Amino acid sequence: MNSRNFDDEIALIASRFDDIRWTDVMLRSEALPDLANDILLHAGPPLIGTIPAPIKQAAIESLLFEGFAENRDAAIQLLDQGKIRLMPAQDHGVVTPLAQVVSASMPLFVVKNGNTTRYAPMVEGPAPALRFGKPGASSGAHLQLISQFGIHVLKPVLQRQPVTLSSLIQYALLGGEECHALTARANAALATQLDTSHAIDRQVILANPGFVLPLLMAACALRLEQTGHIVAAGGNGQAFGYRLRDANDWQTVPATPPQGTRFKGHEKTTALGAIGDSAVIDFCGLGAQALAFSPTLAHDWQEFLPIDLYAHRSQVLNVQSGMVDLKNILSRDCSPMVNLAILDRDAEIGLIGRGVFSVPTQLFADPNKSA
Repeated sequence: MNSRNFDDEIALIASRFDDIRWTDVMLRSEALPDLANDILLHAGPPLIGTIPAPIKQAAIESLLFEGFAENRDAAIQLLDQGKIRLMPAQDHGVVTPLAQVVSASMPLFVVKNGNTTRYAPMVEGPAPALRFGKPGASSGAHLQLISQFGIHVLKPVLQRQPVTLSSLIQYALLGGEECHALTARANAALATQLDTSHAIDRQVILANPGFVLPLLMAACALRLEQTGHIVAAGGNGQAFGYRLRDANDWQTVPATPPQGTRFKGHEKTTALGAIGDSAVIDFCGLGAQALAFSPTLAHDWQEFLPIDLYAHRSQVLNVQSGMVDLKNILSRDCSPMVNLAILDRDAEIGLIGRGVFSVPTQLFADPNKSA
């Protein structure tokens, strides 16, 4: 396929987000007032048994952030005694990246189309951070700062002029970024589009290329809700799964680690299984399903990818909606892929690489039966 046709297809992909807007920043307690303060929202399907170490580390930091515990030992005790409940974020209209949990006082991006709303947490910055399962000593302070920035700076800007997300997606794809593992161009476009008179406000966003990622997650989650048969997808480090429209239960398989590029010195570090609600991006036709438009990533991960990325994209996506199609997967025996960061299993390091999780075909073999 030539570049002109790629440009046309990219324009079509982006146009599917034309009516989706970033409209507000709200605390979780305001956005979801019926959700009790002792509930933390995590990525993927429901957790069973022991909490994965990266999620537990993020949960500890969130309890300190909320003031529920005076120190780490007290926070651990609350979790170990079952006094804090962990629930899947997507079951409550929220998508959260990697190991990050969402507590009541955390700031959320608010993304809307008509009467449908989806939320995603503002992230505090590059690693170390909650979402990588190894919060740094200053992660709590950074979270406080980003919360203030969201509520006092961004909220008034958005009330004057909501942000359209389709142009960000088109700009990113045209520049070889697939809107998941690579988001710098979308982030720069976001900073430019914000109607703020202060250059320093844009610099806060530009300093963290991943700032835009939860926004893209929320937009994709909203599209799935409005259009898809599969309305939720993600991993929790233990299991990876999806949830069908009008279903309460998730279909799941054991989560294996993504395969890709490990950072130097961590080639043999034990990795956590696939984790994160950012899988909604890939199920919406971006991310790993858009690697045909991202030659850098396609080259870096080629040993883990299909030979013909465009053909693979065509096989797993619905031609009208551009989203992962359950019927196509079942009839063509071709599963979607998900671009994900790789975290260490024991939460001693945090981020150790980036790669692709190839969703096992058996997850889709019987959509009425959980694995």
